[in-house]
Order: sequence, then structure tokens, then C-alpha cells
Amino acid sequence: MTAQKGSAFLLKIGRDAQGSGQPPAYTTVAGLRTTQMSINGDTVVVTHKDSGGWRELLSGAGTRSVSVSASGIFLASEAEAAVRAHALAGTIDDYELSFEDGERLRGRFLVQRLDYAGDFNGERTYTLQLESSGAVVPA
Repeated sequence: MTAQKGSAFLLKIGRDAQGSGQPPAYTTVAGLRTTQMSINGDTVVVTHKDSGGWRELLSGAGTRSVSVSASGIFLASEAEAAVRAHALAGTIDDYELSFEDGERLRGRFLVQRLDYAGDFNGERTYTLQLESSGAVVPA
């Protein structure tokens, strides 16, 4: 197994084909410097008196979710404008996480948080937090 480049960990937003029945085309959210993904799961405990004192969990049960955090330089791209529009409207859209080895994960996400910052002599930066809504699956 070889190490993978962090710069190849990309966040992409879907462009809907407007009712054509075609899957969305994905565009990279430009200017990202860091991207992080967390897979979370709640457990369902099914421990009973015959468990011998050990906790037992129910496989496949509970609530699973994926959280994505990213930060970068604001470049005023169309993808960044789409993320901002979804943040302001509170709407859910298709996103893709792409990795250097070719693996991709796709799902629908809500923009939970979008922050902008800028120094007097520096670039405008942003950070965002996405929360999954529904299944996140390999593409």
C-alpha cells in the first residue's frame, strides 16, 4: 500500500441534468487546501443476560452518517457559488468525494456551515461543513 496525496482528495458538487434522467455531472469545488471526511455510526446494543458480561451490538443497525469538512481559497468559481446558494437556501444537493486511487463516494449532503474570512492584505478564505442526508455509496 502506498501513501496517497492529500491534494488528490477532492470535493465535487453535482450538476443536475434537469429532469433528463441522467446522473449529475460533478464539478470540483475549486480552491480547497484541506478536506476531511468522518464516517459516523450510532450503535444498537442488544446485550442480554446470556451475553456473559460482554456488550453485544446489532450489526447493520443504528444511524450512519458522513461529515465532510473543507477549507480553501475563495476563487469565485461556479461550484463555490452553487455551494453558497445551497447554504443560503438550506437545500440538499449531490456531492462526490474523489480520492487519488480512483475511489469515489457519492451522496446527498446539506451545507451545515459556510464561513468566509479575509485579511486586509491576504486572500479571501472559506471553510465549509457538509452533513449527509441518505446513503453515501461508492461510485
